Amino acid sequence: MTENEISREIVDASYKIHTTLGPGLLESAYETVLAYELQKRGLNVVRQKPLPVIYEQVKLDEGYKADIIVEDKVIVELKSVEVVAPVHKKQLLTYLRLADKRLGLLINFGGPTIKSGISRIVNGLKE
Repeated sequence: MTENEISREIVDASYKIHTTLGPGLLESAYETVLAYELQKRGLNVVRQKPLPVIYEQVKLDEGYKADIIVEDKVIVELKSVEVVAPVHKKQLLTYLRLADKRLGLLINFGGPTIKSGISRIVNGLKE
């Protein structure tokens, strides 16, 4: 599957979850349910994966943790807040660069609709 095909599955699953559960749960609850839903669809999902940061030739084994990585291609960063801050998009772009991934989705389950809560962040992905 391509990154774009994977992202369509993630968006569809997020919509299903948001319409079923609604906003207001903790981020960890949405993470658990989204991972379950994506696995049901046959996708390989890794949660809370520690990823290294290399700084001045020093490898820090756990520089950050990605909420969800799907098919080792798409990073999903989850939020459950009223408003996503601009720094959240910048963080995801940094995660993509450090992990050498091309596509990330920032998904906020805290808003009234999921459509307004999904941001697509790319790092050199060719459409």
